[in-house]
Amino acid sequence: MTITVRRASPRDAAAYARLMADPAVYAGLMQLPMPSEELWAARLADLCKPERQDLMLSAELHGEVVGSAGVHPAGTALRRRHVMHLGISVAREFQGRGVGSALMAAICDYADHWAGVLRLELTVYTDNEPAIALYRKFGFVIEGTHRGYALRHGRYADVYAMARLHPDPPQLPAVPATPGA
Repeated sequence: MTITVRRASPRDAAAYARLMADPAVYAGLMQLPMPSEELWAARLADLCKPERQDLMLSAELHGEVVGSAGVHPAGTALRRRHVMHLGISVAREFQGRGVGSALMAAICDYADHWAGVLRLELTVYTDNEPAIALYRKFGFVIEGTHRGYALRHGRYADVYAMARLHPDPPQLPAVPATPGA
């Protein structure tokens, strides 16, 4: 099974609307039921603008979008520019088949080697054990619990705050001593 991870585009709107319409998917996310293709077209058009610092990825299998992931700036505060938030979704029938790992590997590579990200943050429902295991596999740790964080299926649900620090933050090479200095 060859999973292709590529940058998302507004052309993925129909696939994202299908992916996010599955109750088994949106129940694990901060998405609302019944998303429309128009909503996703507008959202992707905005997120994919060249001047945006967000990165949206699509995972494909046999030409079909089976997952998505994105990293988004933590905000505009100068002192938090080293932080990005992560979101990920995988189609129900492809969960546990490597799609999430392929997306996480691409996101972590981007964050570590290209975007100057020191800290990746996410929230995950405390009962989403497969997702928690995936995040731990990529170096995320639970930093705390947000009680009653979001309404899900008519009940307030708790989430874990998880984060991953860059495993080998960039450093300047040592400057050799200048003779006679």
